[in-house]
Amino acid sequence: MSAPRDQHFLVDQRAVEKIAGFVDVSGRRVLEIGPGEGVLTRALLDRGATVVAVEVDPALVEELEFLFADEIAEGCLQLVPGDATKVDFPPFDIVVANLPYSASSKITFRLLESGFEVAVLMYQKEFARRMIARPGKPGVGRLSVMVQTYASVKPLLELSPNSFRPKPQVRSWVVRITPHEPPYPLADRRVYADVVRVLFSYRRKTVRKALRSGKDTFAPEVIERAIAGLPDDLLQLRPEDLSLEEFALIANRMSGCLHDELPARG
Repeated sequence: MSAPRDQHFLVDQRAVEKIAGFVDVSGRRVLEIGPGEGVLTRALLDRGATVVAVEVDPALVEELEFLFADEIAEGCLQLVPGDATKVDFPPFDIVVANLPYSASSKITFRLLESGFEVAVLMYQKEFARRMIARPGKPGVGRLSVMVQTYASVKPLLELSPNSFRPKPQVRSWVVRITPHEPPYPLADRRVYADVVRVLFSYRRKTVRKALRSGKDTFAPEVIERAIAGLPDDLLQLRPEDLSLEEFALIANRMSGCLHDELPARG
């Protein structure tokens, strides 16, 4: 069976067993994205999980339906054909998956919005390193800020290209992601996400200039009112040097200005 798109099948059975065993899945409903040939699916089922597997490739779905016909009939496995960035997820508690490289960011953001207890996910090593990058350090960006705002990330395992078929050009990391509440109060999570996105879209500019460049997201008058209420030393920083607390401060100021712009209800 050939790998569709950018999917690399995990063939290192020792790694499969480690990944399936990093969290206790017995009796839990586990979401697996990109089950591929089903080796991780099998390991999760053997540990007593009920698996919801989302697979975009129709040929793989057909193969999985054949391989796991008994488990599907018993209700231990539910196959969901479709794109994991768009398809509706059935209820789940835990996520364990070897994510497709090209969709890692979109899927990660979607999972954080969906909510889960804990996730064990495989990424390209450099992508995973960006997830844990700290302010002022190489690799910090929108991904770092958004993930660290809503979850803690712990590297668990590094895998070489030899663990996969076909071999990728990069090394991979398996990480544990544990959701938590934002460390600083957020008035509006959507505004927070928009502010982070705007600032990192202009990461080489100062915060003041980056915010003013976001007029396609926020009205110019709202931006100016927000800027007027922020400390000058903060406005002179670049986005990559901001702490999570400072991102929250900017977003909450923007939320307040947006609220002031709403028309009064009669």
